[in-house]
Amino acid sequence: MRELPMYIVDAFTSQLFGGNPAAVCPLPEWLPDAVMQSIAAENNLSETAFFVPQARPRRLRWFTPRAEVDFCGHATLASAHVFFEHLQREATDVTFDTGVGTLRLTKGAGGITMRAPLLEPVPCPKPPEIIRQHVPASGGEVFECRDNYFLVLAAEHDVREFHADLAQLEKLPFGLCITARGTDADFVSRYFVPSFGIPEDPATGSTHATLAPLWAKRLGRRELRARQLSRRGAQMQCRVEDDAVLITGGTVTYLQGTIRLPS
Repeated sequence: MRELPMYIVDAFTSQLFGGNPAAVCPLPEWLPDAVMQSIAAENNLSETAFFVPQARPRRLRWFTPRAEVDFCGHATLASAHVFFEHLQREATDVTFDTGVGTLRLTKGAGGITMRAPLLEPVPCPKPPEIIRQHVPASGGEVFECRDNYFLVLAAEHDVREFHADLAQLEKLPFGLCITARGTDADFVSRYFVPSFGIPEDPATGSTHATLAPLWAKRLGRRELRARQLSRRGAQMQCRVEDDAVLITGGTVTYLQGTIRLPS
């Protein structure tokens, strides 16, 4: 029997049972893709992250219950948390080689900060019918970025009360993010990606690489406070730079355990 460590970390929260739980598996060497996908399906969390701590470059990969993805923010924070708190406690920064380039993470008093690529949204004047059906009576603007659709709604209330037709959204290649100006944050959002086995994501770092520049332009400032209005709730601090978005959030270890695989 082969034993491997695994951690579950709540990301983008300062409290246990908040934010988004991600499984993190530091490996002595890479497993076959099919095995990593099976572990992710068994965990049934929105993401399971894998990396080999001693490798250079230190590659990071993310798997949903259904497929591998090329960018996941909350599982990146969770992986950095495991590196800082369980593997190399003296470290204050770590870099991961990923599908969206090199991601650098630093540990600070306010949590862990990820330097993410700035993913600029573009207007989508002719969205697919599935998206048009989700625009509420109060109206909305549609943008797109990297196969995701972004629907800007009139008010936070519209985000809170939004009903997603998951059966229809599952037909999209990726997901739908809805957002609006916030009442006690600069902006709020929710994110649905059922085609990858995630009906509603509790906290999503990757969408904030697009949401932050969108709202920075609308509000005329680079420093933004964000909330994701999922049932678990999540908070992010965002800073928009010329070519990057700095996304900061808290992290909490929920579980430290062992995976047992056949030899």
